[in-house]
Amino acid sequence: MKLTKGVEQAICIIVLLATQESGAPLASDEISKRLDVSPSYMKKITRKLVVQGIAMSVPGTNGGVSLAKPVEKITMLDLIEAMEGPIEMYPDSGLINRAFQDGQYAERGQNILRKVFAQGDNLLVEYFSKVTAADLLKEGFGVENLPTLNWNRETLSDVLNKEQDDKK
Repeated sequence: MKLTKGVEQAICIIVLLATQESGAPLASDEISKRLDVSPSYMKKITRKLVVQGIAMSVPGTNGGVSLAKPVEKITMLDLIEAMEGPIEMYPDSGLINRAFQDGQYAERGQNILRKVFAQGDNLLVEYFSKVTAADLLKEGFGVENLPTLNWNRETLSDVLNKEQDDKK
């Protein structure tokens, strides 16, 4: 099973939105510039996040995108399913029954495969539903409280360097 680039891009968008100053939506153009993707493609990805209730679109001159719920409530399963749909590894097109329609074990074999892959799907769903975006961000930054900045006008390096200067 291989996920599309959309999952990685959705994760990047969530990182940007999770560290964006509260109350300041992140401009869509800024997101597409930072991800180096076309604005129309970026809007397709954010639209999927909006439809799933992960992000929300803020209209207007100072509009953009912001999180629709706390980052602690956004799971990796939410992001994967927003981009890919429900986790389902086995395509199950019925090929076994067509290929071996005269075989007495074809239906049984197909049922066995369905069961095995359904169990695998369930394990993935269980695992990814326990990992939140907040968990990953806190681990990645090595902090308990996430840094915030306004991505519309500054970079993470600017903020972290400023914090280092303030500690001196």
